[in-house]
Amino acid sequence: MSETLLSLKDYTVSFPTARGDVQAVRGIDLEVRSGELLAVVGESGSGKSVTFLGMMGLLPPSTRISGSAQLMGQELVGAPAKKVRRLCGNEIAMIFQDPLSALNPVQRISTQIGEMLQSHQDMSKADALKRTVELLDMVGIPQPVDRARQYPHEFSGGMRQRVMIAMAIANNPKVLIADEPTTALDVTVQAQILELLQDIQKELGAAVVLITHDLGVVARVADRVQVMYAGRVVERGDLVPLYDHPSHPYTRGLMASLPADDVDRLQPIKGSPPNMLQPPSGCAFHARCDFATEACTQEVPELHVLGDLETACIRAEELTEVAS
Repeated sequence: MSETLLSLKDYTVSFPTARGDVQAVRGIDLEVRSGELLAVVGESGSGKSVTFLGMMGLLPPSTRISGSAQLMGQELVGAPAKKVRRLCGNEIAMIFQDPLSALNPVQRISTQIGEMLQSHQDMSKADALKRTVELLDMVGIPQPVDRARQYPHEFSGGMRQRVMIAMAIANNPKVLIADEPTTALDVTVQAQILELLQDIQKELGAAVVLITHDLGVVARVADRVQVMYAGRVVERGDLVPLYDHPSHPYTRGLMASLPADDVDRLQPIKGSPPNMLQPPSGCAFHARCDFATEACTQEVPELHVLGDLETACIRAEELTEVAS
């Protein structure tokens, strides 16, 4: 069995505001295993990115985080900032969603990647430059020697994303978090970036967590899938069973909203995600669910095993029998 590199247990993240706490992540469990690609899926506001930003110490100081987040057996929640900084970049790294805002516009690419290398390794400036060129070449950037001297605005969107990947893998992390890495890229470039992530995963032997709302992307690359809604995990399992027979109505809704050759019109999920200042009682999805009963408004469903999946829906068995 694969080694567990990252483990979250009863992990919560909330943001205090003048109107109360925004409950972004509400007691989730999650495991990332060596050599796998785990996709974390859900609509905007479901808590996907916040889960990992909080764990890596990248949220405002006022953020309230509780529970456990262990990276290779080392606890991150409540750990000194210096320890978290040392681990983040060495053992775990993140590819951010918007490379243009993540990269410093007034520093050369060589300076930015070189800083990443020198802050974690005993490396001279000349060695850092040499390694930067190697990394740019590894991620498929042509003329890496010349490109290393350029600034972010001189790169296309796809090339900037490759630079972000080069920076993330600079110190050979064990876990690589990719936060919507194909957002705003055209379809051809998306495919290239996904293929690059798979190649890097194999070459480095790293685990990859892909944060996305795009189930089409997930179908191409994921080993396992974890579906989040309103700060909780509502379904999880291996890719094939989850795609073939999803049990949770929310996962089914996400699947139905995918474009398909035999469907004339998309079937969007009705309504909007809930206000996390005042999360709904019971199952958070009940107001948007076609199968909700009175019990769904009162009882918070727990994840339970149903066939090859784990599902948080009190009617999952019944709905699965009807569907079959």
